[in-house]
Amino acid sequence: MLRTGLWGIYTRSEWKAFFRPPQPDGMVELGSEAHEKYREAGEILATVREEAAERVTVGATQLEVAEFAEERVRELGGGLAFPVNISVDEEASHATPARDDTTEFGEEMVCLDIGVHVDGYIADAAVTVDLTDTPELVEASEEALEAALDAVEPGVHTGEIGREIGETIDAHGYNPIVNLTGHGLDQYDAHTAPNVPNRPVETGVELEPGDVLAIEPFATDGRGKVGEGSKTDIYEVVGDARVRDRTARSVLEEAEEFDGLPFAERWLDTKRAQMGLRRLEMSNVVRSYPVLKEEAGTLVSQAEHTLIVTEDGCEVTTR
Repeated sequence: MLRTGLWGIYTRSEWKAFFRPPQPDGMVELGSEAHEKYREAGEILATVREEAAERVTVGATQLEVAEFAEERVRELGGGLAFPVNISVDEEASHATPARDDTTEFGEEMVCLDIGVHVDGYIADAAVTVDLTDTPELVEASEEALEAALDAVEPGVHTGEIGREIGETIDAHGYNPIVNLTGHGLDQYDAHTAPNVPNRPVETGVELEPGDVLAIEPFATDGRGKVGEGSKTDIYEVVGDARVRDRTARSVLEEAEEFDGLPFAERWLDTKRAQMGLRRLEMSNVVRSYPVLKEEAGTLVSQAEHTLIVTEDGCEVTTR
């Protein structure tokens, strides 16, 4: 999952993350207990991703697949790093079913993005299920991801990884989405420095052993840039303020159990939760994540893995 910079369109301050050295607290000591928890989260995610993808079929509902995946993560001993994203056709990120959503899959391009954590140590990975008979678009993002993984080693610049991604997608006749990026991962934080571009940039930061990254190429037959849509179902607590409204207070109390990670409105039991969320957003206590979309009528594919940079390459935790 991306921010609107976590997951997506980046602000000026987030753009600077391209040129800032990786944060020390965004790294893991190789062979440590934290390293093992990253691995465990990745193993859980790999299992759930495969099982959930098999359920993405014409006639199945988006909510059935999302709830299956989320419950399966819990059954396997993991926590949810963010709501399961199910993005369809021109949607690229931040789409998750609403409460009581009955939307069925049709002949669509479906991106399934899942986040798992073990004690806050996160795995983030995505797969595209093609129900449109457009396999070349899926291959473009998948091969771009493999090219990026092959390029990862200590000392490589993130701009060079972006070059591998962009050139691979271009070679398939599609466009990379230039305002979506990969990102670092830290404990209870699904988006840290450094950002990993999906196109060539002249400057990047050098990767070091212990960096934890989610690399996620997006390929499209559109123009290669997403914007915010009107639909929002994912939120995150980002501030602290005295809340007088009873509904908003109830929402905030429920949100505490998510440890500062993004959550879905459908996860809340509070009556009129949507109203409480709007009030919290107006008070800058909660941030919303609108669905990110390419222009209507286009298709988007996504591929993503989490990796840890090692002394001689990288360890992919989500295969």
